[in-house]
Amino acid sequence: MDNFVAIDVETANNHPTSICAIGAVKVENGTITGKFYELVKPEPEYYFRHFTENIHGIGKSDTENARLFCDVWTDLSKFIGNLPLVAHNKRFDESCIKAACRCYGIDYPDYPFYCTLEKARKTIPRSLCSSFSLPNLADFLGIPFYNHHNAEADAECCAKIAMSLL
Repeated sequence: MDNFVAIDVETANNHPTSICAIGAVKVENGTITGKFYELVKPEPEYYFRHFTENIHGIGKSDTENARLFCDVWTDLSKFIGNLPLVAHNKRFDESCIKAACRCYGIDYPDYPFYCTLEKARKTIPRSLCSSFSLPNLADFLGIPFYNHHNAEADAECCAKIAMSLL
């Protein structure tokens, strides 16, 4: 794939509408051409689970002055344009984005949505890669990766994996 937007969300808790950060990386003609990252104030006013806060390091004080998803989505959808989306474990990211769109009454444009996790599981023998987690897959493919669970860093790593696998 040469043209797409890799996307990643982080959530405040188990509720899919509790998006607290969103990152996206645009790839055009096989080259990263843009990045998007923003903290999001989860709505309704969701609590931050200690467990998720420990994973991504984002807490209520980080998002209390952030924009709501509906406002962030306005800018992000312009960034995406008509490009297909890619995520590592698209089932999670797509379900969160769709749930947040429903919460705000936003029409979701049904982007073609691809998954690097599914593709890795289908194409790389398990005997070669001990786990298909984002960091392990990046390591297996020789892609430098830092700052796991930062939505922008995860989206960038996903974009690089997608350029290798899709």
